Amino acid sequence: MLFSLLTVLITAVPYVVYLDHTVRTQFEGKRWALPARVYARPLELFQGANLRAEQLAQELARLGYTSTAKPETPGTFARVPDGLRVVTRTFRFWDSTEPSLSVRVVFDGDTVRTLRHAVTGAPLDLVRLDPLLIGSIYPSHQEDRVLVQIKEVPPLLIKTLLAVEDRHFYGHHGIDPFSILRAMWVNLRAGSTVQGGSTLTQQLVKNFYLSSERSLWRKLNEAIMSLLLEAHYSKDEILEAYLNEVFLGQEGSRAIHGFGLASQFYFNRPLTELKPAHYALLVGLVRGASHYDPRRHPERALTLRNHILDALVEQGVLGAQEAASAKTSALGVTPRAPSGISHYPAFMELVRRQLRRDYKEEDLTSEGLQIFTTLDPRVQDSADLALSTRIAQLEKQYQIPAGQLEGAALVTRTENAEVLAVVGGRATRYSGFNRALDAARPIGSLVKPAVYLTALMQPQKYTLTTSLDDSPLTLKNPGGKVWTPRNYDHEYRGAVALHTALAHSLNVPTARLGVDIGIPNVIRTLQKLGIERTIPPYPSVLLGAVDLTPIEVTQMYQTLASGGFRTPLRAIREVLTAKGEPLQHYALSIEQVIDPAPLFLVTNAMQEVVSAGTARSLYTQLPAGLALAGKTGTTDDLRDSWFAGFSGQHLAVAWLGRDDNNSIGLTGASGALRVWGDIISRIGTQPLRPTQPANIEMVMIDTATHLRGGPGCSTVKPLPFISGSAPQEDAPCVSSGVGNSLLQLLKKVF
Repeated sequence: MLFSLLTVLITAVPYVVYLDHTVRTQFEGKRWALPARVYARPLELFQGANLRAEQLAQELARLGYTSTAKPETPGTFARVPDGLRVVTRTFRFWDSTEPSLSVRVVFDGDTVRTLRHAVTGAPLDLVRLDPLLIGSIYPSHQEDRVLVQIKEVPPLLIKTLLAVEDRHFYGHHGIDPFSILRAMWVNLRAGSTVQGGSTLTQQLVKNFYLSSERSLWRKLNEAIMSLLLEAHYSKDEILEAYLNEVFLGQEGSRAIHGFGLASQFYFNRPLTELKPAHYALLVGLVRGASHYDPRRHPERALTLRNHILDALVEQGVLGAQEAASAKTSALGVTPRAPSGISHYPAFMELVRRQLRRDYKEEDLTSEGLQIFTTLDPRVQDSADLALSTRIAQLEKQYQIPAGQLEGAALVTRTENAEVLAVVGGRATRYSGFNRALDAARPIGSLVKPAVYLTALMQPQKYTLTTSLDDSPLTLKNPGGKVWTPRNYDHEYRGAVALHTALAHSLNVPTARLGVDIGIPNVIRTLQKLGIERTIPPYPSVLLGAVDLTPIEVTQMYQTLASGGFRTPLRAIREVLTAKGEPLQHYALSIEQVIDPAPLFLVTNAMQEVVSAGTARSLYTQLPAGLALAGKTGTTDDLRDSWFAGFSGQHLAVAWLGRDDNNSIGLTGASGALRVWGDIISRIGTQPLRPTQPANIEMVMIDTATHLRGGPGCSTVKPLPFISGSAPQEDAPCVSSGVGNSLLQLLKKVF
């Protein structure tokens, strides 16, 4: 017997040492591979903000705020006369922690009139809501969890968990034989399994270290490792690990671990906003998340929850009246689980690509990074709806085979190049081919502002009133192939003013102008505007025979919209570690690449595109007084329909086409322009008021002769000129007008 005992000890001691090393190494090292969390921009409230009460209510609904008659706890709100009363949530941002506030927001139409503390009445300068979680970047095994610290966990949840799963947790050393007997008795009385016999430490060991195999050997390992875990770590450390590790649900291949994520998964609210009935249900799911799934088996889950509430009364955790009230409440789970797949897959792909420039893939899927992006959920939802709805209407109107017409759209903020929305296709909620980022298509007339900008950089030779030749033209490509550009309507107008040629998108005078100023010069302008790909110097480039993706077009027009300052498009603002420490700040990178004066002239002509040119139908969708600038684009055989335009606040680019490159029968004006108008009308925007450079002068021009106009001229128009380049000669109507006025004056006198 002594020999046998010695043999067992000699064999067991090394094995226990091995288990001890395993326990300490995994518990003290990286315990979990945490997915990166990706957030939208936080909505900022301030006096004068362009926001309606309905829009704020929608934003709060997205964030899971609860509408109640009397908002008192974080995450609640109520409608009040002229506005809303909101109790915001505490949230840790990259620059500071935003505390919970009780706020009264009063609106005047589409503007925030006042912003005050709802209790003290003190005016508030700025209130920042917690941002919407728009997606996660998961590890390969698809486990998902939201880490919580034990000090952040509501005490009632901990009391409920210990009462049901391990009443003597703070008294045992990892194994509690008496709890097994107690659990058997409680379960017999309840008629179902409402308590387990294993301690929380044993459950943690089973989930954290061991397989799900049912065997005596596994149970022996579980017992030894539980004792070792208790020997090395405090009760609070073990409990915190349990709260984050326990399995509480499944969504497809995505496993829901920990109470922090389970609260969002079932109730779309953080733990701190839950009530006793919610805690009882979550703790009940420890016994079997699939068996008691409240969405698939609500009656089973309700019965278990109520048994747990009764057990809490027996143990003095809850009062009888409070438990009785909790038992009358519904389960309270959301009808559908918040999907682990982002609702904004096209935008998320842009975020991933920008992150990969700075981080390894394993960092993104294991380090729990917090990524704050520029996405505006309201703008994104508006763009999604505008594209999908308009595509369906166009297919029906133009008899395009159902499901064949595709599209893409992007929206940015003109002042800082932040990407507010990305739509990668008509199926806006599904990932797949991202046309906004990857569909390189001929851009057609969208290239023309670059041609005219290049010319207007030579004010001694070209102005907005310079006469261009619109007559038949034949050119040869470098390979000797003949190219004969034609206007869309196959007509020629003779001499046309430069601004008219751009406003009406005339091909022939544009091609002639581009050859005159030099195709390489036009390509250099495109590169200054932000186009990085190689462009062959063929004459056809002058009319848009260059393939670009919608995001490349957006970068080009962003430089135009910002007054000649090139700022790389950005989808990320800040990156924090899992502990909330700043990791990287994505600062603005601004470079002035275009002289503001010629760009001011081109912008003026692009405003004429909207007011009187190819995009004039836009004002059937938008207010007539809303100043905008833009350009339509149509490619050969009506294969692609484009529109790019900007206001004083937003830039948007829309594209329509087919993936098989067949004709869609739509011009830029009949297709993409309508999508663009739908987007802008939904999001609202500010009129375009470009800053006039100091060396620009406004001159009244006679529209018939393009000379200086004045009294006697039937139609005159103010046009900008770079100082010294305006026509000096008066139009004939000016002198005749002066003579006629003098004659009328003499008649009155005599």
